[in-house]
Amino acid sequence: MEPIQIIQIKSSEVVALQLLSKQTFTETFAIYNSEEDMNNYLNNNLSLDTLKNELTNPNSKFYFALEDNKKIGYLKLNLGDAQSDVKDPNSLEIERIYVLNTYFGKKVGQVLYQKALTMAKELKLKYIWLGVWEKNERAIQFYKKNGFVEFDQHIFKLGNDEQTDLLMRLFI
Repeated sequence: MEPIQIIQIKSSEVVALQLLSKQTFTETFAIYNSEEDMNNYLNNNLSLDTLKNELTNPNSKFYFALEDNKKIGYLKLNLGDAQSDVKDPNSLEIERIYVLNTYFGKKVGQVLYQKALTMAKELKLKYIWLGVWEKNERAIQFYKKNGFVEFDQHIFKLGNDEQTDLLMRLFI
């Protein structure tokens, strides 16, 4: 077994990104949300058109995590005006880190996070920030373990359901 590889996602890989995005989002959140709200989010926020637009935004970067050439997770980073809330030119937003459930515990999320940290340091940014659902204890513990602290909250709309995300950041 080879180590986990991180590769930047090309626009031509939008279908693969969509498949992985929908699968990981469903694995993570379907048990907590209605089928209607899940379908609304999957069909709107993870549509091919939406993902194509995100992939072609020069201030957004996407990366696949690969194990033995299999796509097992992905990362989406935002800089500048692509950031969803903060929009600080001295910050980097981790908008998405998702890993297939069968790869939990294999440090895939940590490798993806390290990619974000490396990029932020190379760009000489002051901090990394993100939003995480207040009920996603696994993710909250992951970010706390990596030094993130809560600094605010915002509403994340999943279909018709308004959910609270904790905003967390790490100064670097």
